[in-house]
Amino acid sequence: MVATAFDFYLPSELNASHPPERRGIRRDHVKLMVLNKKTGHVSHDQFFHLTDYLNPGDLVVMNNSRTVPAILQGGLYRGTKQIQKAVEIRLARRLSEETWDVLVVAEGVKLGDILIFSPDLTAVVTNMKAGSPLKTILFSKKGTELFNSIYALGEPIRYEYIYDKWGLDYYQTVFASHPGSVEMPSAGRAFSWELLFKLQRKGIELDFIQLHTGLSYLLDEELETSPTDNYEEYHLSEKTIEKIHKTKASGGRVIAVGTTVVRALESAGVTGTLNGVTNLYINKQFPLKMVDGIITGFHEPKASHLDMLTAFVPQDLLWNAYEEAIDHKYLWHEFGDMNLIL
Repeated sequence: MVATAFDFYLPSELNASHPPERRGIRRDHVKLMVLNKKTGHVSHDQFFHLTDYLNPGDLVVMNNSRTVPAILQGGLYRGTKQIQKAVEIRLARRLSEETWDVLVVAEGVKLGDILIFSPDLTAVVTNMKAGSPLKTILFSKKGTELFNSIYALGEPIRYEYIYDKWGLDYYQTVFASHPGSVEMPSAGRAFSWELLFKLQRKGIELDFIQLHTGLSYLLDEELETSPTDNYEEYHLSEKTIEKIHKTKASGGRVIAVGTTVVRALESAGVTGTLNGVTNLYINKQFPLKMVDGIITGFHEPKASHLDMLTAFVPQDLLWNAYEEAIDHKYLWHEFGDMNLIL
């Protein structure tokens, strides 16, 4: 995987394998590391104290994309002949109301092959996508009907550090409303309704965008991919852009909840397009126009998300903060602890 040179040793016990609620704490009681992007100063707290670090007039922008259960099981057919009885497909990216790019976890799939997921949901392979392990499939349903079937049949994507089959509800934020992400936009997971109301009571503005996350891992260690290969669909409103300009004009800060929000807002800043598809790659050379700070989880060694964080804070300060997080036994990944860079 072509990504940052930002490599470090992450002890396996710091991979969060259980949701906080199954570790005996509320989702908003995970730990919070606060990193000053200018001085590199680090402080340690809990996420439900987030209001202590934000000011009246700041704007917090969240991604309300809803996680879909992106693993489907089906039979593979060529004409009327069954080629394989049980094939796993992983949804990778929605192209239209009825068309998705998917990873078919099977050898020998050909153009025109048919996948039968249930008596009332099938799909046909319409494109083999040269140079990519992904294939395009056309489902027999579209729109809400298709999503209803996916929710009925699918399972959420789980990576190797997750040992138990946690249900889909554990992979949702409390404010998720627009289906489309194949992996949870996890930076928003630690928010509770109580914390959102607490932020509002302090005079902190809240707003929502959608960026539907794509499949980040294609099950091939040898495959070299770049963030520019990862196209993701996003939707913003004029109201959000107006709020950002108003916040900045009045001296407030725009805080993105997650790398997905940074990608969506900065894409709109670059292109002027409020609804589109982005493959924007943000790193230390990228001048952030829209976003002043970020709330994010902890990212694994060599992850391209770490490149994005160097647009906020010099790599040496980020490196020192990550070493401190390891020393303080912060937990990594979607069920882990949180980091505020401000």
